[in-house]
Amino acid sequence: MATEVEAWTAVPQRDGAFLVGAPEEEEEFVDDDMLAEGEVNGNWTPQEKALHEARLKAKAKRRLRRTSSRDSTRESFSETGGEPGTDPNSPKGKISISDRKSRMGKGRGLPKKGGAGGKGVWGAAGMVYDYEEPDARDPNYDESSQGDTVYATVVPELDEEQLEKTVNPIVQEYFQHGDTKEVQALLKELNLGSKKFQFSSLAVSLALEGKASHRELTSRLLSDLAGKALSKDDISRAFDKMLKDLPELILDTPEAPQMLGQFIARAIADHALPMNFLDRYKGRVDCDHARAALDRAAVLLSMKREIMRLDNVWGVGGGQRPVRHLIREVNLLLKEYLLSGEVSEAERCLCDLEVPHFHHELVYEAVVMVLESSGETAVKMMVKLLKVFWETGLITIDQMNRGFQRVYDELPDINLDVPHAHTIMETFVDLCFQETVITKALRDACPSRGRKRFVSEGDGGLIKQ
Repeated sequence: MATEVEAWTAVPQRDGAFLVGAPEEEEEFVDDDMLAEGEVNGNWTPQEKALHEARLKAKAKRRLRRTSSRDSTRESFSETGGEPGTDPNSPKGKISISDRKSRMGKGRGLPKKGGAGGKGVWGAAGMVYDYEEPDARDPNYDESSQGDTVYATVVPELDEEQLEKTVNPIVQEYFQHGDTKEVQALLKELNLGSKKFQFSSLAVSLALEGKASHRELTSRLLSDLAGKALSKDDISRAFDKMLKDLPELILDTPEAPQMLGQFIARAIADHALPMNFLDRYKGRVDCDHARAALDRAAVLLSMKREIMRLDNVWGVGGGQRPVRHLIREVNLLLKEYLLSGEVSEAERCLCDLEVPHFHHELVYEAVVMVLESSGETAVKMMVKLLKVFWETGLITIDQMNRGFQRVYDELPDINLDVPHAHTIMETFVDLCFQETVITKALRDACPSRGRKRFVSEGDGGLIKQ
């Protein structure tokens, strides 16, 4: 045992496990084979083995650091032209503060970014920069300084729900002003896309539920938009869709087949639909309602073949009618009433004229008919008719007063044809006042014919009024 202890103390400990004060130079020459052999023989404890591995890793790092530092020193001397033996403490051997080489003993000792980095540096010497496209995400990006900029407005295509919500107000407003150019301008602002044909179908559907004047305006709209905002194919697709939807349209509008046939005939006459539109459906229609609409269109076209436009297919609605035509319609209305005595029919005919601003003409013509009639029947019937129109509000007080006042002004001329016009007029005005058709002021304004009397010869034989 003593011999083993002496052997251990005589031999220097080079494995680094128990040698505390040994210099680094001696550590580098440790015999790795001897250490491996001791490990194989099982002379090491686990703690010693772990410590040995840690020391090996530290030694390897020191070797790598020493090698890199040696290489960087050599490169630094080669660049500055110095000699390896120069004293580092001398002024020539001192490292400049502005030197961009690494002084941490790491890396290759070359300048950062090849000498192109650092504060106040615009790049390496001799570097030529190419033009770079401006980045819109750059904080300094200025859109106004990028030259000519073209702005394009992208309007998304309307879906089914948005299309109906957008088109309905446009058509309803058009029924009020009747300006097709304004509708055309509004359509240009919309992106209807493949649903452009649905504008025509929606307009016709709204017209079917409206008045005759609305249908006339819709026919004019289709005629003006054809070839501009809408093509013939778009209008054809619209009527194809409406012919398929007739079973549903007839629930709200029982006369939809006949009206749709009139729309088709008017569109063909206005060249908004192709001339062979009806020919495409011959022998291919299974729906009875669609067949009735096509038959109606064929009949109208055969009757009006010599006329280029079916202008009167809807009648002329509202204030668009000539005054002579309106007067003729009012006279016909009153004559039919005197023959039939149906107040409801007369009321319907007056509403169909759609001329509330022209109702004073009916009052005027009614009073003139009473003055020119012989008998009390016409007087009573006209008083009854005017009373119904007054109570229902169809004729306003302004229109009633205006109609009577026109008769008052023309009564002297009427008296030339009807000698007893003043007497009949007074009787009729009293009856109207009793039925509260006219006001007391209007009754008092009725002109009366003065009595003529002869006086004595002293008056010169003059007739005094």
